[in-house]
Amino acid sequence: MRTLLILAPALLLAGCGSNDGAGGDDGTQISIKGGDGNGFSANLGKDGKVAVDLPGFKANIDLPKVQLDASDFTLNGVNLPEGSRITNMDVSGNNGTGGVKVNFTSPVGTAAVRDWFQGRLSSNGFTLKADGNDLTGTTNEGKAFRLTTTDAGAGKSESVITVGG
Repeated sequence: MRTLLILAPALLLAGCGSNDGAGGDDGTQISIKGGDGNGFSANLGKDGKVAVDLPGFKANIDLPKVQLDASDFTLNGVNLPEGSRITNMDVSGNNGTGGVKVNFTSPVGTAAVRDWFQGRLSSNGFTLKADGNDLTGTTNEGKAFRLTTTDAGAGKSESVITVGG
């Protein structure tokens, strides 16, 4: 039952930020994994194909592709910079441990992304240190936090947020 409660939000994401299929844009890839040995996994591909693997249940489901953007994600109330698009999201957990990894692109440069998060998350209890264009530190709950951002040309950037393990 607990597994289904964890899986339900992933499937509900299929209705959020969906793409009408116009153009060549890929959707957001989302993967959720949990448990030890007898665990579960769910993967929503960039094309909308969902693979579910639960103890006693496996399925492949076709849904419209999903494209998550800045308004679909918050970290302690902080959205991604305006115009950002999430390309990949990985969520993992097992008995109170785990983490989240979010890859995204932004229409602003690396320094702007770093400054965006440093100011907003620091005022939400995060302890952060700038390391070039990256940020490292801990969340308000003491979990490891890392933002890595690289230049993608034309004033744009590609970034990865990692929280926890």
